[in-house]
Amino acid sequence: MLIDVYTIILLFFVGLIAGYLCIILALKLPLRKKEYVNACDHCNHKYKWYQLIPLFSYLMSRGRCPYCKNRISLMYVILDFICGLLFSFGYIFYGFSYELIAIIILTLLAVMIYVSDFKYYVILDEPLIFFSILILLFKAIFFGFKTFIISLCSGLLIFIFMLAIRWLGNKIFKQDSIGGGDIKLAMFFGFVLGVRLSIISLVLGSFLAFPSAIYYSLAKVNKEIPFGPFLITGLYLVFVFMEPIKSFLSIIFK
Repeated sequence: MLIDVYTIILLFFVGLIAGYLCIILALKLPLRKKEYVNACDHCNHKYKWYQLIPLFSYLMSRGRCPYCKNRISLMYVILDFICGLLFSFGYIFYGFSYELIAIIILTLLAVMIYVSDFKYYVILDEPLIFFSILILLFKAIFFGFKTFIISLCSGLLIFIFMLAIRWLGNKIFKQDSIGGGDIKLAMFFGFVLGVRLSIISLVLGSFLAFPSAIYYSLAKVNKEIPFGPFLITGLYLVFVFMEPIKSFLSIIFK
């Protein structure tokens, strides 16, 4: 039991560090500031190593840059903390397994999408490609080559399906209805869940985005809705509750 406790604590801190790095990359990559990934967004002053410790550095600096005193968003710290928790909970529920690895991959991708899409309205290609390769690789390792091929084909089918939806939406609304990043993200859904569960997660993500769409409409907010965070949340929920959903579908389509 002690070993399990130590593993849970270790995974929490690994999650903090990994989440922190993903947040920095999501903030810097859209601006192509690869050379100053450890610098303040406002004054570009490079931080010392001890000013980059997740959570601790934020608390010590009272949520402000030590140099220009600009406030650091609390949302990044919350995402970092949640990342550590999800790493630990993944081990508690799944142990060392494919599911734990998938939870880690989904968590890190979700962190990057939340940051980049809410701040810049963009879903980065680099994380999608990297994590897609990882998820397919681990599927091949754990479940064999056949599952790898099925997952790859499922992703491609979802990609084609979303392209068709986009084409139809553009014809109806006379403007871009679905972003290219959202379509690529949907392909990742197919890699993780397969075709049927991917469609469910896409529908769920759309429902999650619906209240924001209503608010934007009523408040007459003249900007687009960052759809990616809602989609990745739908994916996460469907993955976590995959077995009950599969059981429900088997009853419905029996």
